[in-house]
Amino acid sequence: MFYLVFPQPKRTGRPSVSFSFRRGYSPFHVRSVDVKEALRLQKENNFVILDVRPEAEFKEAHPPGAINVQIYRLIKEWTAWDIARRAAFAFFGIFSGTEENPEFIQSKLIRLEAYLFWYGFGRSLIAAYLLVLNGYKNVYHLEGGLYTWFKEGLPVATAAEEEEE
Repeated sequence: MFYLVFPQPKRTGRPSVSFSFRRGYSPFHVRSVDVKEALRLQKENNFVILDVRPEAEFKEAHPPGAINVQIYRLIKEWTAWDIARRAAFAFFGIFSGTEENPEFIQSKLIRLEAYLFWYGFGRSLIAAYLLVLNGYKNVYHLEGGLYTWFKEGLPVATAAEEEEE
């Protein structure tokens, strides 16, 4: 059974829509799993955890064995258009403007059995959707994201620790 994860509306007096109504109706076949199930899938079934956060955040802390594949990257080019975009971001106080990573699908991804995504703010769902559109199967989304992983006290690695090994 597959489903996409949609945030429940805040309690505003209106009845909230349950996740269960959406199960099985997603054309994208992205299933959501909790953090303990994600850890089990990684250990027992060799799932690859893809962390779509910026590289600096990934280096600070991530699940052991996770791969960093950014769905967005810092604006790299210096064309007139890119300079204008940087200026527009800076106008709103954003000095590290980002753009879609055109190498997202090709970078570090090989056709393995399954992928598990996470990050808050919808990036993980966007990444999962893009993989499914490009023919990947068994794509999962981590419910609660990295915050829940930390909160549950599950294993965490840093880039420095993984380089030592």
